[in-house]
Amino acid sequence: MSAIDAVDRMALPRRAHVRLRFTATLAGLAALTVTICLLAPLVGSTHISLLRAFDRSVPFAENVDAQIFFVARLPRVLAGAIVGAMLAASGVVLQALLRNPLADPFTLGVSAGASVGAMLAILFAASLAVAGISPVPLASLGGAMAASVIVYKLATATRRAISPSVLLLAGVTLNAFFSAVIMFMQYMADFAQVYRAARWLMGDLDVGGFLPVVGTLPLVVVAIVMFATLPASLNLLSVGADTAASRGVDVARVQRLAFVSTSIATSAAVSLAGPIGFVGIVVPHLVRLLVGVDHRIVLPAAALVGATFLVACDLAARTLFAPIELPVGIVTAVIGGPFFLWLLVRRG
Repeated sequence: MSAIDAVDRMALPRRAHVRLRFTATLAGLAALTVTICLLAPLVGSTHISLLRAFDRSVPFAENVDAQIFFVARLPRVLAGAIVGAMLAASGVVLQALLRNPLADPFTLGVSAGASVGAMLAILFAASLAVAGISPVPLASLGGAMAASVIVYKLATATRRAISPSVLLLAGVTLNAFFSAVIMFMQYMADFAQVYRAARWLMGDLDVGGFLPVVGTLPLVVVAIVMFATLPASLNLLSVGADTAASRGVDVARVQRLAFVSTSIATSAAVSLAGPIGFVGIVVPHLVRLLVGVDHRIVLPAAALVGATFLVACDLAARTLFAPIELPVGIVTAVIGGPFFLWLLVRRG
């Protein structure tokens, strides 16, 4: 037996152990996510009976439990799971792409672009609807996509590959510019429009039905497919572009794929729930503390933990001060702000 064969045989048990660990970890996190998504719709300021909600002998128009479950709570929980998963996964990818542990999905200016689109819809097209969907999510999606295109063009203006430093600077600059535009529009709007815009800018999962959730699914599916191709390359890219290139990674292609996938995922999340901050920072770091730094497990684990985290935050937002419901963005900011400061101190 050659030395190479001996090494290969010794590596087999280790590989099997790693696969088993990955499978067990993801299965446990998936079970936790499913559990909280099943229990969250049952909790709220108004008690409901699950049996009565599914009782078909009572007309839906007369079944208050069914209306609360299927119209008010279940779509909200599904929206929270989707938004949390997309923001957390985007945070993982961006931190590897930019090689910056403090990067998050809003670093690229996508959120600010979405906010400008939403403000325009609130000011000028609030009464219009497309296929029963409010124009605000559609306009915010358009604004997010436009911001993504601008940032990408700036980051690739002088070279074929994306420059992480230019990408970061372009995102920060675009955030500042769009924030000024938003403040100007708020100043010129009337009180009712400003109130509605302020609620949206705080981040809110009150989607009011399944249509907005269904409308974002095509973008979510595309983002998930793109994310699935990235983990192995991100492991090398997070060490350095030169190291990744020396190992056969097409750096320019992976950078484009990472940027496009995070832009699509963030656009879908923001158009559904508004700009919800800190999920893309808090969750990736918590997951790395739990499972290590291998993106093959960090990326799917972050998506599951992000879904669980945001559904739990929304549950707290609508029960802590019941019957008053807080925008979920307030809860994530209260949790994420101190966590972000702790990260800065820890890195220092």
